[in-house]
Amino acid sequence: MTTILVTGGTGTLGRLVTERLRTDGHEVRVLSRHSRPYAVDLREGGAGLDTALAGADTVVHCATTQRGGDERSAANLVAAAKRAGVAHLVYISIVGVDRVPLGYYRTKLAVEKLVEESGLGWTVLRATQFHDLVVRVVGTLARLPVVVLPAHACDQPVEVAEVADRLAELARRAPAGRVPDMGGPEVRTFASLARSYLDATGRRRAVVNVPLAGKTYRAFRTGGHLAPEHAVGKGTFEEYLAVRFGGGEGGRRG
Repeated sequence: MTTILVTGGTGTLGRLVTERLRTDGHEVRVLSRHSRPYAVDLREGGAGLDTALAGADTVVHCATTQRGGDERSAANLVAAAKRAGVAHLVYISIVGVDRVPLGYYRTKLAVEKLVEESGLGWTVLRATQFHDLVVRVVGTLARLPVVVLPAHACDQPVEVAEVADRLAELARRAPAGRVPDMGGPEVRTFASLARSYLDATGRRRAVVNVPLAGKTYRAFRTGGHLAPEHAVGKGTFEEYLAVRFGGGEGGRRG
């Protein structure tokens, strides 16, 4: 039986990875800032992190925040993993971190480099955006009477449960380096995703596409965050909406 530490193990992705690994019979430790017995702030590191890693064979690094500190967290994790003799570090990243000049993406790319240069056995998987992120973004925009979206831009959302399946599979295997990207089954315009969300939630909003400027918008517009050649995901956005909101036309909610 392998001992596996999952950082961010109470989050959207980490929770599902933890469930799958435990179902497979592994001893899984969950590390997060508020989850005992391994309540650790990775940005601070310390003895608690060393305790969490003692005897661990593999680490699946899912912990992240857009408030800053991911690089420091990764550096602390790598140093502690080397002290503990961890054999395999698995990291979940995002498709396009090397092509989209967004601050958070640049941070994810920097963490990838830390993992690759760590001296540990490592695996990095990049995935496209999760369905629930699209819902959060469009839901926020839909608070106004008009949903304003960037023109000529698309997305390729993927089911988080499928990414969890893939991460659990990689954690059970030997280090593989950078593995093929994982994208959702469809490349969709933001407008079509927004309209599907509005239909599923019974909201009436105008959808307006507005051209933007800048390097980040240009990277999104040209598909820097997409992986159409790796559209391996099965669950569609409409299927996700049906489960979350009760079946679209037949189960609308305001």
